[in-house]
Amino acid sequence: METGYIALKIFFFVAHGITCVLGTMGNGLVIWVAGFRMACTVTTLCYLNLAIADFLFSTTLPFFMVVNSMEGRWPYGWFLCKLFNIMGDTNLFASVFLIAFIALDRCICVLHPIWAQNHRTLSLAKKVIIVPWILALLLNLPVLIFFTTVRDDNGDIICEFNMDFWGDIGQEEKLQRLSTSMAIIGINRFVIGFTLPMSIIAICYGLIAAKMRNKGMIKSHRPLRVLTVVGASFFICCFPYQLCLLLHALYARAVVEGKFNIILLLDSLTGTLAFFNSCLNPMLYIFLGRDFRETLIHSLPASLQRALTEDSAPASHTTNKSALSPNEAELQEM
Repeated sequence: METGYIALKIFFFVAHGITCVLGTMGNGLVIWVAGFRMACTVTTLCYLNLAIADFLFSTTLPFFMVVNSMEGRWPYGWFLCKLFNIMGDTNLFASVFLIAFIALDRCICVLHPIWAQNHRTLSLAKKVIIVPWILALLLNLPVLIFFTTVRDDNGDIICEFNMDFWGDIGQEEKLQRLSTSMAIIGINRFVIGFTLPMSIIAICYGLIAAKMRNKGMIKSHRPLRVLTVVGASFFICCFPYQLCLLLHALYARAVVEGKFNIILLLDSLTGTLAFFNSCLNPMLYIFLGRDFRETLIHSLPASLQRALTEDSAPASHTTNKSALSPNEAELQEM
């Protein structure tokens, strides 16, 4: 049993370390390319914010790796207990909200190209792009309210849900209130922070695919491949984790009482997969970008730029795009 526990700790440490390095470097590269090397457009603004969310999440991983190596003891104090947990969860939620935002933007361009051409401006996008971040922060208000540093039975300081939040009441009443609060928080986060945005993404994909098929705009799947794979990878990586978090919230009392330790193990395993998603997007942009092999040989940033750009294509593609509206041509470039 001890050997298995040590093996799991090593696995989590290595997996989180790889995610941290790849996520920080990859998303940092995307931020540099999208933020400084490319013209600022609605599309690049969206992917820039997605990279920022993944980058910020990746930067919190080393701190939690230290905590895991210290058997859960929290060495950073009360303020960072709240800050790091808020940063981690906010950026996870911001990612899915931003992907939904990008899907909505693509859907509007396809379904209402004239409206998009007249009203889809960079200034409007800069205002609206704040909404996903605000929603993510609002979902994490319980972390700000309930999470704090406490001493466990061994006298060690840990960062967790504050059982003493409700004042001097009996242990049974504390457990009951903990169970109720965690269930409400867990359901809200699962429905609003995962199910709703993923449903929006799926609906937008369906509408876009139907419109493009009916109009015969593009015969290949190239226009949506970056967005589709980004959304699909997020779902595959994060759905198991979100489901485990929901189960953890619904059975919070049993977990505290040590009855369902398997949930804690599943939380860690599925969480590792969900965290890895934060470093996937830069690789997807590169491998799914147009002419990947040729551009990668010359320049990695050039490959990222080509994958994210919404500028017009080379002259050889002009004929094919001449019949497309500006927004349809933009889709062609994805």
